[in-house]
Amino acid sequence: MTPRHALLPMALLLACASAPALSLTPPLARGLEVRDLAAMDRFSSPTLSPDGRQLVFAKRVVDFGANKSSTSLWIEDLFARDAAPPKRLTPDGWNVNSPAFSADGKTVYFLSSKGGSSQLYSLPLSGGTPKQVSAFDGDVGGFQLSPDGKRVAFNAEAYVDCAADLACSKKKLDAAEKSKVSGKVFDRMFVRHWDTWNDGRLNRLFVTDLPAAGKTVNSAKLVSGEVIGDVPSRPFGDSSEYTWSPDSQSLVFSARAADAKEPWSTNFDLYLVGADGGAAKNLTASNPAWDTGAVFGKDGKTLYYRAMKRPGFEADRFGLFELDLASGKAREIAPQWDRSATGIVLSDDGKTIYTTAEDMGRQPLFGVDIASGKASELIADGTVGSPVLAGKTFAFTRNSLKSGDQIFVGGLDGAPQRAITPSASELLPGVKFGDAEQFEFKGWNGDTVHGYVVKPWNYQEGQKYPVAFLIHGGPQGSFGDGWSYRWNPQTYTGQGYAVVMIDFHGSTGYGQAFTDAISQHWGDRPLEDLQKGWAAAQKKYSFLNGDKACALGASYGGFMVNWIAGNWQQPWKCLVSHDGVFDQRMMGYATEELWFTEWEQGGTPFDVPKNYEKFNPVNHVKDWKVPMLVIHGQLDYRIPVEQGLGVFTALQRQGIESKFLYFPDENHWVLKPQNSVLWHDTVNGWLKQHIGQ
Repeated sequence: MTPRHALLPMALLLACASAPALSLTPPLARGLEVRDLAAMDRFSSPTLSPDGRQLVFAKRVVDFGANKSSTSLWIEDLFARDAAPPKRLTPDGWNVNSPAFSADGKTVYFLSSKGGSSQLYSLPLSGGTPKQVSAFDGDVGGFQLSPDGKRVAFNAEAYVDCAADLACSKKKLDAAEKSKVSGKVFDRMFVRHWDTWNDGRLNRLFVTDLPAAGKTVNSAKLVSGEVIGDVPSRPFGDSSEYTWSPDSQSLVFSARAADAKEPWSTNFDLYLVGADGGAAKNLTASNPAWDTGAVFGKDGKTLYYRAMKRPGFEADRFGLFELDLASGKAREIAPQWDRSATGIVLSDDGKTIYTTAEDMGRQPLFGVDIASGKASELIADGTVGSPVLAGKTFAFTRNSLKSGDQIFVGGLDGAPQRAITPSASELLPGVKFGDAEQFEFKGWNGDTVHGYVVKPWNYQEGQKYPVAFLIHGGPQGSFGDGWSYRWNPQTYTGQGYAVVMIDFHGSTGYGQAFTDAISQHWGDRPLEDLQKGWAAAQKKYSFLNGDKACALGASYGGFMVNWIAGNWQQPWKCLVSHDGVFDQRMMGYATEELWFTEWEQGGTPFDVPKNYEKFNPVNHVKDWKVPMLVIHGQLDYRIPVEQGLGVFTALQRQGIESKFLYFPDENHWVLKPQNSVLWHDTVNGWLKQHIGQ
């Protein structure tokens, strides 16, 4: 369902305007509804021309009736400012992604499946009909244009024994699909990963010349051939995991060996390889942990990258490193900065790294001086992401508890920040969002712990409101000042509830020691924080009705709900457990990324079985009493569906009020628009049944 018809004219008018509309009567205020969330336009991928004048970005719109979305590219001449608001660049009917400017700034390249498979297309800034650039057998997953504008590096799924012959890979895949034999034999893990079964292909890195205008290219050189691993990594890696040298003669990419040890390894290394192929040189063999996100200095002699130090720990701190390519010597740039960098953008003079990092419930932009390692906060408030720099122009995205991603320019060296795309309030002018406030209290070990309280959209002083107590996943994560299209507190405040969220020990953005504190302590330290945070919130905010509260969580949050069911029942009128761990021992054998459970539990389930039983919800089922809604997706291979079925069985067998919401076509997340609406309607109905509103 799209936003209410009365709001559509205003929403369309504001969709890509930088100036407010005039003479429009605002509709009656209301709270955010899930159908608003599902149908909202989304903005992403800010991309600057080399001279910093042109900004291209992606706009995603939803066809709710068709249960799908499509993405177009828009462009703005930044020098014209408000005189020339953004205009659509790609034609109607084209669904595209991954924009990039040509070296001369006259052309935009992007990916589209318009012709049946994902291929590279080009389009001049003046617009028109996109021209197909590649015609490979199989999909192009991502790409990076060479600095000299002559070649393109791209990743595609391929069978190792097919080498550079993409047609070979397509023939093998087609033959497998046509075979009347459905059985598959595996001799190593991964058997499946995230939401996909292993079909034998890897993401591989290729290079090809860009063809002349009007021509297409259908063959390429395999440059990652000697390194048998996914480039980029699965399931969430992208083309930022490989990069060109400034002279366009070589590339550096990050990869982990796809061998029998892969499911319990986080050892990604950086490899240097010639653009024409040849032997790949391991640049970070001395580090057995994660190395990624390489960026060359302008002179091509220095490489900057991010690295972890502890093998097997996916939530270790990503430090910033500098590598002298001639000597092979590396140094950490800011060892005293106790934050985890998310990326690297080099300043024009090469003296500063711009990066975002979670920090005390926010994600600001920092400038890190390469010589001294001093980190300075440059752009604060909310969650900053996707920073890009060209010439003197800086662009980025920012979201918050009150808005999805907006694209901004400015913000450095005193330049004012200018919004290019609308906020959620502008897209939904009739919606009023709940105000949020961060608070702190003393949690486990006397440490300071932070949380957020979000008021109902219709808050009135002196009234009390039922509470949705949200518990984040990860567990190394955060419910901070950011926007989510899955677990968004405003969908609860929009129903008239107050929301409480605690960044318990294990949360990110408060220093690595705080993050580390949850490992092997899933059920005690964070539970103590949640209990003390709940008490502190009620003491500080008199509008919270502690007698009408439900606890909800997903992933680790789902585990904690299952744990709470047997260890902290008293305050809760209902519980919601989405994709949560129910049996720690079985989780240790059935999940795909074994490094996660083995780090968190301190070893394998056969080496340290007591660790898996210490905080195991299945051992406390006899103490369950609180009504629970259980949700799980069939394609969730991180926490397999049997975990959710086990929770539901335990509830039903004891006669405890319960429901099970099952999605046969969703993974660890619920992504399809109409499924998302069903999820929220079911959850909201469960809350209304037990705590009113």
